Amino acid sequence: MQDLKITIIQSEIAWENPEKNINHFNKKIDEINSDTDLIILPEVFNTGFPVDPNNFAETLNGKTVNWLRQKAVEKNCVITGSLLIEENKKFYNCLIWMQANGSFKTYKKRHVFQLGDESDLISPGKEKLIVELKGWKICPMICFDLRFPVWSKNQYINNKFEYDLLIYVANWPAQRSYPWKQLLISRAIENLSYVAGVNRVGTDGQENKYLGNSAVIDPKGKIISNIIPGKEQTETIKLSYKNLESFRNDFNVGYDWDDFEFIDRNIKR
Repeated sequence: MQDLKITIIQSEIAWENPEKNINHFNKKIDEINSDTDLIILPEVFNTGFPVDPNNFAETLNGKTVNWLRQKAVEKNCVITGSLLIEENKKFYNCLIWMQANGSFKTYKKRHVFQLGDESDLISPGKEKLIVELKGWKICPMICFDLRFPVWSKNQYINNKFEYDLLIYVANWPAQRSYPWKQLLISRAIENLSYVAGVNRVGTDGQENKYLGNSAVIDPKGKIISNIIPGKEQTETIKLSYKNLESFRNDFNVGYDWDDFEFIDRNIKR
């Protein structure tokens, strides 16, 4: 299996200004001067969080998705991040997994943030997304999903792991930086997986501050990235499948994981 190069972009996000943000990330992507397989942007990278989806939600054929397609084709890699999407008269915080050939997959944020009123207007998603890139199985998620280990849980079925890399794109505020950092490490250790957490920096329109603390973590729980908290920074990190496979072979707790079935409590049975 080939190694995987991922590029994480820790950036400020202009409040409620899609055009400015697209121009900003366009420049940052153009400045990536090394080959990469995957570029990861923060949550709601074109507007910030929270904003009124009635004013800022787009469609899957809208300007931002089409821009993602253009850049993925230009850079010949996958680009992912989330934005507000309207679909079937509902609003979602939707991650776009834009592939180098211009096709894409989506993941709708499962755990909308009730404490921040996100759930008042944003509908929760129902399904996980597992995608494949260069033979790697990847599970992308969004922000608050990080706090829910059952939803994030890897599975070991027929001697195979469900995923090799777990991603969280986020707008995670500075006042909760400590749990952000600890939970990312926990998700890596408990799932025998690499984890990438990509968070924004700066201050939003409601005076919430963000330190980023973006990180890439190996399956042993070691941070292998060098992103500086509080600053805009782009970093490309090589993930070794050989190291992942070796660790899993030496310490495969997957054999002893409990089998489980996820039950949606919002569906009446």
